[in-house]
Amino acid sequence: MTFRLLAGSIFFAYICLAQGPGGGAGATAAGAAGATAGAAASGGEGRHDHTADRTMKMLSDAEFYHRLGDIADVDQIRYTGPPPAKITNPTAPGAKNPLIIHAFTFIPKKLDRTKKNPLIVFAHEGVHNNFNSEMYVHIMRELMEEGYAVIAPDYRGSTGYGAQFYDQIDYGGKEVDDVFLAREWMLERYSFLDPKRVGIVGSSHGGLITLMNIFQHPEAFAVAYAGVPVTDLVTRLGYHDASYQAIFSAKTHIGKTVREDIQEYLKRSPITYADKLATPLLIHSNTNDEDVNVLEVRRLITALKAEGKKFEYKIYEDAPGGHHFTQLDTKLGMEARKQIYAFLAKYLKQ
Repeated sequence: MTFRLLAGSIFFAYICLAQGPGGGAGATAAGAAGATAGAAASGGEGRHDHTADRTMKMLSDAEFYHRLGDIADVDQIRYTGPPPAKITNPTAPGAKNPLIIHAFTFIPKKLDRTKKNPLIVFAHEGVHNNFNSEMYVHIMRELMEEGYAVIAPDYRGSTGYGAQFYDQIDYGGKEVDDVFLAREWMLERYSFLDPKRVGIVGSSHGGLITLMNIFQHPEAFAVAYAGVPVTDLVTRLGYHDASYQAIFSAKTHIGKTVREDIQEYLKRSPITYADKLATPLLIHSNTNDEDVNVLEVRRLITALKAEGKKFEYKIYEDAPGGHHFTQLDTKLGMEARKQIYAFLAKYLKQ
């Protein structure tokens, strides 16, 4: 009882720190993005508090064990992704070494390990955010109840691992490989996972990573869900403000504005690869989304239809919660998640 109360008090402090002034659903992602934008606009990373990031991540990590230990075998692992996208000094010792990626793994305690079982690769959302319990612990519990093993990587650029890892951000680039290699690690590690029944799930930025993965590796995933996904960076940066645009044009990232290199931004946009879709796909969007405007998702839907692709989608009208409506425990949010789980089950459960 004492531990439970202490853990609850600690995590309450974590949430307050993560949300900052205003708080609200998704404030961790928004706060991280805002801090990044301010730093990028000023030409440096000095305004971002990596010490606070590490503290918040540590507290969040403890919550996963505390709140899911009854239903899942929870673990934290490390594997290697590709080398850095930008190498400032190629001749420095270890400059071209693969990047070390951290991830959470969850395996249902009731899983029959004498049989082959499905796997979900989970891509967290947010520019410079991480896989955190405030946003995802209830979703992980639901996935455990559905009988899925899950791996959730903190791909390059995620917060909580210091300035060097933060500066490795490669939006729509090598971060996509980091998430794909999470799939490979799980299949190599656990013989009871079925390589023919692997799904990938992500929302917002994680939705972009999900789409890029199925477009680049159509044979690797049996099904995909992309919620309120970023689909077109050229369009997106046109309706976001200068502070958000600065995240991408920062010297540690793309280093150029959209105007200076449209093709580079298109290369990092799922809409460019609409003709590659071969994986069963469900897309959700919301007309009152304050982050990923519905027009951006509609453009992808139009592009996929133009290519004659079969997929499923639903555009919600003014769903409570805006950008994060599927993550909330409102009646509509829970119904939306049930639709997601039913869609995944068609391809992952036998």
